[in-house]
Amino acid sequence: MKVTSAEFVKSAFDRGHWTEDGLPEIAFLGRSNVGKSSLLNSLLGRKGLARTSNTPGRTQSINFFRVNEAFYFVDLPGYGFARVSKATRAGWGKMAEEYLSLREELVLSVHLVDSRHPPTDLDHQLNDWLVDNDKPHLVVATKSDKLSANALSKQIRLIGKSLEGSHVIPHSANTGKGKDLVWAEIVKAIEKP
Repeated sequence: MKVTSAEFVKSAFDRGHWTEDGLPEIAFLGRSNVGKSSLLNSLLGRKGLARTSNTPGRTQSINFFRVNEAFYFVDLPGYGFARVSKATRAGWGKMAEEYLSLREELVLSVHLVDSRHPPTDLDHQLNDWLVDNDKPHLVVATKSDKLSANALSKQIRLIGKSLEGSHVIPHSANTGKGKDLVWAEIVKAIEKP
């Protein structure tokens, strides 16, 4: 996919702020600090469009990025390690579930997991929800450049077994490995009738 334009459009804190132009949407979900912003920037070939941070839980809204004037990348709040109150964290979960449940424009959910670690309980919950609700999705195993080829191969098999019903693609924002495979799945989802 050739990216000719990519722009941040808006942050939404509730349904009333979601985009309304009916373009297809690709949602990016995962634990805080799993590399969502890095994946978005890697796919778009733009440094700093989605803000990266060393502090987990920086994304506190649903952020919409319009790509090629044809579809959206949607960055959802991370779950897990964010240093925020339980009430705030619960609010993010509710916001994300509402978006995933109700959004008709959503054509694909990209679930990010860290390739260096087994999926967490929250990763299992998200995967089960996506599978049980028949939501088109794929799993992207981030930070794959941090492992040897042999260790990565083992981890991808482990993640695939652990997150049943999900296609797993290893990706590295540093090397670009896996980028074309992720784009292929995104294009397929967008073009599906």
